[in-house]
Amino acid sequence: ERNRTIVDTKSFKNSYIRDAVVASEDRTFYENSGIDFKGIARALWNNVRGRPTQGASTLTQQYVENYYTGRNTGYTGKFKETILALKINRQVPKEKIINDYLNTIYFGRGTYGIEAAANAYFGKSAKDLNLSESALLAGIIPAPNAWDPLVSPEQAKSRWKRVLNLMVTDKVIKPADRDAATFPKVQEKKPEATYFKGTTGYLLQHVRQELITEIGYTEDEIDRAGIKVYTTIDPEKQKMLEDAVETLPENKPQGLRVAASSIDTATGAVIAEYGGDDYQKIQRNAVTQDIAQAGSTFKPFALLAALEHGHKLEEKISGAGPMKIGDTYIGNYGGASYGQVDLIQATKMSINTAYVRLNSEIGMNTTRQVAIAAGYPKDTAGLDQDALVGVLGSSSPHNIDIANAYTTFATGGIRRPAHIIAKVTDSSGNVLYEADTTGTRQFEEENISELNKALAAVTESGGTGATAGKLGRPVAAKTGSSNDNRSAQFVGYVPQMVTAVSMYQVGEDGSEQSITPFAGVREVTGGTLPAKIWLAYMKNAVKDLPVEPLFSYKKDKGSKISPKEKSTPYQTAQVPSPPPPPTTSRPLIVTSQPAESPSPEESEQPEP
Repeated sequence: ERNRTIVDTKSFKNSYIRDAVVASEDRTFYENSGIDFKGIARALWNNVRGRPTQGASTLTQQYVENYYTGRNTGYTGKFKETILALKINRQVPKEKIINDYLNTIYFGRGTYGIEAAANAYFGKSAKDLNLSESALLAGIIPAPNAWDPLVSPEQAKSRWKRVLNLMVTDKVIKPADRDAATFPKVQEKKPEATYFKGTTGYLLQHVRQELITEIGYTEDEIDRAGIKVYTTIDPEKQKMLEDAVETLPENKPQGLRVAASSIDTATGAVIAEYGGDDYQKIQRNAVTQDIAQAGSTFKPFALLAALEHGHKLEEKISGAGPMKIGDTYIGNYGGASYGQVDLIQATKMSINTAYVRLNSEIGMNTTRQVAIAAGYPKDTAGLDQDALVGVLGSSSPHNIDIANAYTTFATGGIRRPAHIIAKVTDSSGNVLYEADTTGTRQFEEENISELNKALAAVTESGGTGATAGKLGRPVAAKTGSSNDNRSAQFVGYVPQMVTAVSMYQVGEDGSEQSITPFAGVREVTGGTLPAKIWLAYMKNAVKDLPVEPLFSYKKDKGSKISPKEKSTPYQTAQVPSPPPPPTTSRPLIVTSQPAESPSPEESEQPEP
């Protein structure tokens, strides 16, 4: 909440700061009862006469104001302050009062406490302050912003001399020490910290959110407990991701929002995140707070569910369209209709009708269970809908949820929850919290291996995610777009890293809109601009990573590792699960009989 570093001033050797502050602010500090009776009487008399109160406060009273009550002006507040000061003076040693005072008082330049002030004015630790520097800081306490030497040099020098003279009078220093002192030179003022400016604000918002919702801190503990939070963000990759988003042209439509997150598969650590351009303009993190329809990035959950139930990638299913589900017609991108296609081609071309038929075979509840086990929160908007067309991605996750779920694919079925906090310590370095990165197996290796084959095909020539294939190493990906192009998603991964990019558009009233075409793109779909941002980031982000094959199950490597019992909250779907509704009068059955499919040229459709 404030720029403050707590220090133990009692341990300072050859330090003048305590004596300088006492001489300047409360010369009777070590003898008084914690309040200034003469000052209070004078303030009351001036108040009765309609003059400014001008009531002096002891160090103890100032400490009470700074730490307990806030600045008081009325009689009730002053009375409470007085009682607290008396009580503290009786129960707390003077040495502790002066130490706490020095750690809480405002010294100007956005600093609270002597340690932050010493750094801001002189670029050093408080324990290293000399006599002149201590006298200056003590002198400007009553009006630090106005008496800053760079603002009012004459006033600052006058206050400095005053403190030195008082220290001589109180026999804290010798006259020779005062005469030898020279007015200290202060460093230039640094711009006041704008912690939430630009993209950094979104990272801090994510950190604060995780501290509260995942770790259990309260707002007050975050602001006042003096904890140190170590994030998982890699500064170099963070800059790469920001630069990749900035490749979008400046004439992008008003209201366009971009979200992007990148996760280390070995730990679940968020290594880069783009939540928006400037937190001071829009206080919503596009990665963790905004939602957008998943589109076809949801389809792999149905494919994995089918693999878990014994289906094979070689099996054929009809991609003919359009088809009718109740009163809804389902078609493929561009009105294309396919013959019998295997599950790899259905994924590669993201064929809607094939996936709706597949989902009718396994059931929407089964697909939903897989999505939750992979990493979707069970309360994801729209995930509780049981319509078979939900496989086309009508649910609306956060961008981080998409990246999180695909991390489970990249690891071979081990779920490691995404997190931005590596550890939390107290001010002394004692570890209070450390992220658990061990992970839990969610899916059988053999099924994930087959899923990776299908998602790798997406990045091949003719696939909807062929842009990712330009990375020049083994890669898997999936594109996704919603109805009316209200969202465009792209998520892809190499074995060590998963990155998801989301794009959507909102109106001035916050309502979702179709994405206005720009940058020479006829329709903004997952395979267009989001894929380009993904590639612009990943081609730089993977340069320091060894080239590795995608996870592949090897039957001869030993006994098969099966998923553990799903018992944790994120592993079990707690949503309605009635039987899926009938689709047509004739059941839709996945068949393994070969059938003629469209030629490659006919199959190469843009992103559905």
